[in-house]
Amino acid sequence: MKILLLEDDVILNELIEEFLVSLGYEVDSFYDGQEALDTLYDESFDLLLLDVGVPSLDGFSVLKSIKEAKIDIPAIFITSLNTTDDLQKGFDVGCDDYIKKPFELKELEIRINHIKKIKHIESSDTVKIYENIQYDFSNHKIKKENETIELSNKEAKIFEYFIKNKNRIISTEELVSNIWEYDATPSNATIRTYIKNLRKILNNDMIVTVKGIGYRFEN
Repeated sequence: MKILLLEDDVILNELIEEFLVSLGYEVDSFYDGQEALDTLYDESFDLLLLDVGVPSLDGFSVLKSIKEAKIDIPAIFITSLNTTDDLQKGFDVGCDDYIKKPFELKELEIRINHIKKIKHIESSDTVKIYENIQYDFSNHKIKKENETIELSNKEAKIFEYFIKNKNRIISTEELVSNIWEYDATPSNATIRTYIKNLRKILNNDMIVTVKGIGYRFEN
């Protein structure tokens, strides 16, 4: 699991990074909001830990910018701000959790584990998707009764994105931004082919077409 850490307090940054590395996570740490944002446009991450009061660009603005760019990554704000207005602002721009300074590192671990569970991030276990259908995140395999189907790289990325964003309408543009990132932009026909293949494997109506917008994974 790859985490982006934005924290301008040098000592706290190092403490958090060392702690996360000890838990087995890959961590890229930043002290400047603009540098963190530039990296988010170039690299993929599974989770963001964003301090609010950092140089150049605050954590709120960083998250707002990537949301507007249709980059969907779970985020936890780390901040000393403690008013309800600040809390509301954080959730309004799209954070998934909020941790107030000072905090124990164990609390951060608990919050990260909660995000991993609800977003199905780096799940080493096979996850039940639908009655007799399970998905193995580690090996990109769908298991149906006594049948196992291995997905291609792009099929797996699309399916995992659906799982992490179940019951939410996902536009074609959002899908392209998060799956293809900086690869060549696929045609609508290519995307429809991937969706068609997944539907054929799943053999049910879990992936619903929302006319003129995109798709919704119903689970």
